[in-house]
Amino acid sequence: MFLVDNRAHSMGQATGLRSRPSIAVMSLIRSVLHMLWMAITVIPYTFAVLLAKWTSGSSTKAYSAARAWLKLSVDSARVIMGVRYQVQGMENLPADPKQGVVLLVKHQSTYETFLMPAIMPRPLAYVFKKELLKVPFFGWSIGALDMIHIDRAQRSRAFHKVVEQGKRLLDQGIWVIMFPEGTRVNRGEVGEYKTGATRLAIMTGAPVVPIAVTSAKCWPRKAFIKRPGVVDVSIGKPISSVGRKHDELMVEVEAWIESEMQRLDPEAYRG
Repeated sequence: MFLVDNRAHSMGQATGLRSRPSIAVMSLIRSVLHMLWMAITVIPYTFAVLLAKWTSGSSTKAYSAARAWLKLSVDSARVIMGVRYQVQGMENLPADPKQGVVLLVKHQSTYETFLMPAIMPRPLAYVFKKELLKVPFFGWSIGALDMIHIDRAQRSRAFHKVVEQGKRLLDQGIWVIMFPEGTRVNRGEVGEYKTGATRLAIMTGAPVVPIAVTSAKCWPRKAFIKRPGVVDVSIGKPISSVGRKHDELMVEVEAWIESEMQRLDPEAYRG
């Protein structure tokens, strides 16, 4: 009886050893297929965005074309790689279409840059570094949209541009989206929360909405291979910026986001 159990255990170990590489291989294949899908489809959609901008003379239709591709990209991640998402807190978003807000989002991967425009009920304007405009096709697309691109080397001028253009966009009911940590961080890590976003909110009177996203569970930072699973998105209640200090407001935003991250992805914060 002991020998039978031992063989079963050994066979289980062997099966496990075989299954782990096979899962890794399948994840690699799926990641390659998704990358090819993105590379192929971004070309016609770029021309669709540029054509919409050229024919309409505005960025509204161009944004609709870009959003369609982003939604398909999120769907393709689910179908090809098994990367899904679930959202809680949509009811916290302002219902008034004229109400501008500043969305402050946890940034762990590229996934949330696609996901946010796909799920938000209002057009979004990203604040991004101008170098992205040079990326073939993708950069041409975002260059045709009404967004805020800045030169990080000129910090003072960059901030004035964010405030000036941000106020114009918020007055139009377009939501400005920013990643307060400034760059992607690894799963379980906390970056430095910079106050540029809360300064913008205070100077324009717009409320801020904190958003936690656990994308690194499936789409790790700088990793080519993606893992199937569920990305949790939690949207907090709007926080008024009126009469607030920019640093204190950001402390409140950071505390909410990071506490949500620990609740949604406790495994990443153990130890």
